[in-house]
Amino acid sequence: MSRFMGRRKIVQTTEALLIVTGGTVVAAICERLNAFEAFAAFIRWGEAWQLDEAMFVLLFGGCASLILVMRRAADLSREISRRKQVEARALELARHDPLTGLPNRRLLQDELGAILDEAGHSGRECAVLMIDLDHFKPVNDLHGHDMGDAVLCEISARLQRVAGATGTIARLGGDEFVCVLRYEPASDAPARLAGQIILSVGEPIHIEGKRIAVGATVGIARCPVDSTTPEELLRVADVAMYEAKRAGRGGYRYYHAEMDQRLRERAQLESEMRGAIECGDITPFFQPVIALAERRIVGFEALARWNHPTRGLLMPETFIPIAEDLGLISQLSTSILRQSCVAARDWPEGATLSINISPLQLRDSWLSARLLAVLTEQGFAPSRLIVEVTENAIIDDIDLAAEVFASLQNAGIRIALDDFGKGYSSLSHLRQLRFNHLKIDSSFVRSMGSAESQKIVSAVAGLGKALGMPVTAEGVESAAVARALRKLGCAQAQGFLFGRPVSAADTVKLLAIPAEEMAATLRRTA
Repeated sequence: MSRFMGRRKIVQTTEALLIVTGGTVVAAICERLNAFEAFAAFIRWGEAWQLDEAMFVLLFGGCASLILVMRRAADLSREISRRKQVEARALELARHDPLTGLPNRRLLQDELGAILDEAGHSGRECAVLMIDLDHFKPVNDLHGHDMGDAVLCEISARLQRVAGATGTIARLGGDEFVCVLRYEPASDAPARLAGQIILSVGEPIHIEGKRIAVGATVGIARCPVDSTTPEELLRVADVAMYEAKRAGRGGYRYYHAEMDQRLRERAQLESEMRGAIECGDITPFFQPVIALAERRIVGFEALARWNHPTRGLLMPETFIPIAEDLGLISQLSTSILRQSCVAARDWPEGATLSINISPLQLRDSWLSARLLAVLTEQGFAPSRLIVEVTENAIIDDIDLAAEVFASLQNAGIRIALDDFGKGYSSLSHLRQLRFNHLKIDSSFVRSMGSAESQKIVSAVAGLGKALGMPVTAEGVESAAVARALRKLGCAQAQGFLFGRPVSAADTVKLLAIPAEEMAATLRRTA
């Protein structure tokens, strides 16, 4: 308020000075032209004609007009100044991010062009680091967008501190930032800066008594190695960043030309994915699950395979992430379950069917209803279905996972915790979510030659037995491992020792093997 009053006094003083100056100038002109004598003569002439009142009106009317003109000139000057300020502010907003104050994409491209020119003349090199935040979406979902904005401001401040004077930080939008770095040739400065960025962003953020944890994934493009234009550098840095995301997040990748080839292949698969689901080109293969004590097949785990017309049989790690990104994972899962139920019609009445559920599907409160609709449609008993989820899938929202699990279990569907020990293992999760089965991650099973892995497997088997949850060991490839698992108390096993994933028709062939022959085949595990 005081600032506003001060500006108003300045304006009023300026107007007064203009009026005094204008009056002085007019008086000087009148003196120079003997206007006062002429005016006096005119008055005498007016008195003869009795025009005193008219002269008075003309005199003061002229003065008033002069004052109005000067005030209008001052108003115009203020309006021009205000418009210039508004235009400057609009230009600043058009070139800067309004939340963090960092340069936006438009300004970044201009500055990047200048940096590239400077680097070219000085013999230095330049790197563009594309920075994408990991696990930022749950911040908005769980704590609100105001908290998300506060986190973004803190991250931008950290990035500026890490980049220092040698780097330029910009925000492209959302949770995506860019750092432009100038460095000497043959230096590992981009990698060192990427590592510092990942460490800095990964430190917990404390806001309003809440502890927020996010991470960062970085893609690096270099000039002149990868490109010499701002647009292309930003593009290939983005490609490298997504490659780092697919490698597991929380790391960095340099751009390489073959990444573009993989990107084109992925784009092609994306365009073909929906049609492949609708046409049934993505089908379930079935891996047998063996009861170690009885040495017999007790069920099958359904594993998706894409019979691609030109690339052959594709594994799920190739196309499942694409289905998740395109929002098709629920449609794909429904298709796999429906085809599996059709295949299971020829299985023994007690044989179980296991299917894997994506983390994205656990966010769907209608998951239970969708699965039950398929089971009812196909006449498949819910008690024969086992839904497998990984530990990493449940940590984002434990309460929602518990709600979905309870709905499934109330319908008779069983829940298995897959890859136990690989992710965020927590006994509280076992207590809170009440799983029906535990599956030991194959990495522990394959390394059972070590005493440490044997102790872990033994501990998990004992834990499952104590909690009333049958334990299944994955990745069994040798008879010695199978014997050890049986002695340790694992109820079930699956792996290449017992059979690779097979088509629906081959499951019937496996189940048609006489019991004596199957027992002889599995006897080597005794």
